[in-house]
Amino acid sequence: MLLTLATRSLQNLISGNGDISMSLFDLPDYAMKNFELRGLNVPASMLSGWTLEDMDRLRDRGDKAGCPCLVLIEDTPLKLADKKDSVRLEASKRIKALAVAANRLGCNALAIQCQAPATSDGLDLTASELKIVMPSIERTELNLLIAPSEGLTSTAEGLTDLLKRVGGFRVGSLPDFEHSAASGDLVQSLRALAPYAGSIHATINDFDKKGNHKGCDLVDGIEAIRSVGFVNTIAIDFVGSGDPIKSVEQAQKILQHAIDTPRE
Repeated sequence: MLLTLATRSLQNLISGNGDISMSLFDLPDYAMKNFELRGLNVPASMLSGWTLEDMDRLRDRGDKAGCPCLVLIEDTPLKLADKKDSVRLEASKRIKALAVAANRLGCNALAIQCQAPATSDGLDLTASELKIVMPSIERTELNLLIAPSEGLTSTAEGLTDLLKRVGGFRVGSLPDFEHSAASGDLVQSLRALAPYAGSIHATINDFDKKGNHKGCDLVDGIEAIRSVGFVNTIAIDFVGSGDPIKSVEQAQKILQHAIDTPRE
């Protein structure tokens, strides 16, 4: 398992709201030198207004730093199960455009959320639309990852049902610790989704003065995905309100130790 960084963790620094200010182009080198994190999962919203040349520049900076862009993440759930053909078409066009951007960044995966009701019709429509866009994903040599969201994919069962319905080797999941913990059983949810995962987000909240994580048990999360043979990337995804640098540093130490030292 390899630790990486969800770039939204340091969004305040990139937007100039923190004690340290940097651009997204500086982040690969910063993440590697300061946190020993070897890859970036980038939300599409952070690339708003970017040109293809900007994406090439970030790709080059990532490759040079040994911290490449790995996953491009669409922030907004896509309406792939909408009753209107035009709305579903727009969602499909968005996926295809994102695939081009992800390929340009050098990513190996594109991640989306699907806005759909937890019904048989919602499953049928969503799976049908995804099957239509999968050839475009495959032509760019990307994997398509589905992140959990409200409705159809709010449960591990619903998400895995969708993945099975779409089928193929290039579609998988993008679970996160926070969502799995909210299900009421962090371990069981992660065990169900990790075998399909191209990456996993270790959601990080704040730490108390003693260094204890205020969110879910990070070690339990690592042990859960280890138990089902997960060997891909784990992105540190800070969502707390405290100091993001200190929180990412603390999370990196805990997660790396858990990866290197399995429980007996």
